[in-house]
Amino acid sequence: MKERCPEADAFRAVLFGSLAMTGEGHGTAAVIERVFSPLPCDVAFDADSPCDVHPNTMDIEAFSNGKTVGKLRFYSVGGGAVRIESEPDETPCKVYPHSTFTEISEYCKSNKLRLYEYVGQCEGGGIFDYLQSVWERMKQTVHEGLVVSGVLPGVLGTERRAQKLYNQRHIDESAQTRENRLVCSYAFAASEQNASGGIVVTAPTCGACGVVPSVLKYMQDNRGFSDERIVRALATGGLIGNLVKRNASISGAECGCQAEIGTACSMAAAALAELFEMGLEQIEYAAEVAMEHHLGLTCDPIAGLVQIPCIERNAVAAMRAINALSLANFLADSRKISFDIIVKTMLNTGMDIKSCYRETSVGGLAKYYELGGKRNGTAEDE
Repeated sequence: MKERCPEADAFRAVLFGSLAMTGEGHGTAAVIERVFSPLPCDVAFDADSPCDVHPNTMDIEAFSNGKTVGKLRFYSVGGGAVRIESEPDETPCKVYPHSTFTEISEYCKSNKLRLYEYVGQCEGGGIFDYLQSVWERMKQTVHEGLVVSGVLPGVLGTERRAQKLYNQRHIDESAQTRENRLVCSYAFAASEQNASGGIVVTAPTCGACGVVPSVLKYMQDNRGFSDERIVRALATGGLIGNLVKRNASISGAECGCQAEIGTACSMAAAALAELFEMGLEQIEYAAEVAMEHHLGLTCDPIAGLVQIPCIERNAVAAMRAINALSLANFLADSRKISFDIIVKTMLNTGMDIKSCYRETSVGGLAKYYELGGKRNGTAEDE
């Protein structure tokens, strides 16, 4: 907006729907003000006006000498992607000529390609250099989250727990317990960095940023996979995320947490299956089963903060991705549900979920948790 209206000396942003109801907890106003700094930007919250196109809606108005010189409506559709009303959708999903997993799978079989090779063919060779930088950032974020303790910002006073999980070995720790503890500590670390305003990789969103890096870091640390193999896995996981975004949604405000954590789990499971060089059927099964068992998951962050239940969900989904990998290893040849069907199901389920359970912080845990001795819900909500 600053580039479109270079003559502007002030701005005003109005947040609607889910953006308005969770904006304070998400720190949205502070981010907007920082983006427009040093010019002033007044930020207002409108939780009552309808959002007919997308629940994450924002108007930005530019002023010069008190007069309006420009106004645009924006939609935050998930994973950092933003659409502008009345302008073409420039979503990066469209770099892929095929729109479903079935189409991609048939193409790869015909051309004897693995999924990461298909990604390279569509995106260009530079995608792997980019994914290497993504992987470095993921590892750095996990490291930063493991070396710090204390309390996360916000009214909940949520304690950072990644370091505790990482350092405190169980008194009778089996290999399975150790795997659970370390994977969860990595997921907590990335998620806590997100909750504290640190740098994270949207995978596919900020709120679900801990799932993919935690399982890949554990596998690299535990089994010695090279960065090259990890990057290939990231390409495969990213392709899965693109398919969900293209055919459904990765927005918690639109489809609930199933769209964020469910997609992250599918991405992680597919990435793991690629890491272990499984076949197309096994990769699809891993992604499908990971999403299937998140269907209907609501998004109800307490006080609008991406802390409770969000952080723990990253850890649980990371372990579920590993479980999906194990199932794919044994049962892919007997599967009945395709990944395309589960994506369609997730979208329809999300549309059926009541809006109070779609990142509005007025339903579920957000409603019943007593904040400052007062519950968010009322007697009429019972």
